[in-house]
Amino acid sequence: MIFPRKTVIFLLFALFSGAAAAQTFRIDTLSDAVFQRMQGRSYPSDCSVSRADLRLLTLAYCDFEGTTRTGELVCNKAIAQDLVEIFRELYRQRYPIAQIRPIDDFEADDERSMQANNTSCFCFRKIAGSKKLSKHALGMAIDLNPLQNPCVKRRRDGTLVVQPKTGRPYANRSRNFKHKITRQDLAYRLFTQRGFRWGGDWNSLKDYQHFEK
Repeated sequence: MIFPRKTVIFLLFALFSGAAAAQTFRIDTLSDAVFQRMQGRSYPSDCSVSRADLRLLTLAYCDFEGTTRTGELVCNKAIAQDLVEIFRELYRQRYPIAQIRPIDDFEADDERSMQANNTSCFCFRKIAGSKKLSKHALGMAIDLNPLQNPCVKRRRDGTLVVQPKTGRPYANRSRNFKHKITRQDLAYRLFTQRGFRWGGDWNSLKDYQHFEK
């Protein structure tokens, strides 16, 4: 059977589009190029996490304008499948995410990444103001839309610490605004259904962007 030229072009486009779509939710080991990019940034010389325990995820997502994007993040292999399934459902339901870029693009500077409203996971670092390793250091925590969902802590002297600093307008959770994570939010439901804990439920501070396992 001979197909018209336009039909052939359409079929080829559909074939390649389908193949590309199938690859937008991938789990890969860290290539040499990716691992090299991480050196001295998210993977410093004293990192105690094995390269073999980390995975690179390639994820489709919808940005705040509703445009489909493809992002990358590094996580622990123990939660890789969980994250792929969660982000697949977020994408299916057109859940808006500002951006998903390797935190190494921000020199592994958490404040810079948060101010850019970047969703990220692995970064070998300590909890801010502490000597204890963060769950991010193990690749077992993810920060989602951090600008609208800052980490908020009130010191004993009454001063309010907000991270990122530019997230202060969103520290008051009684206000209504877009992209706010609450217990009714789709992301909250998907993460907690898979056993993640939400930083917004903590008592000593509220980390509204943060889900960890």
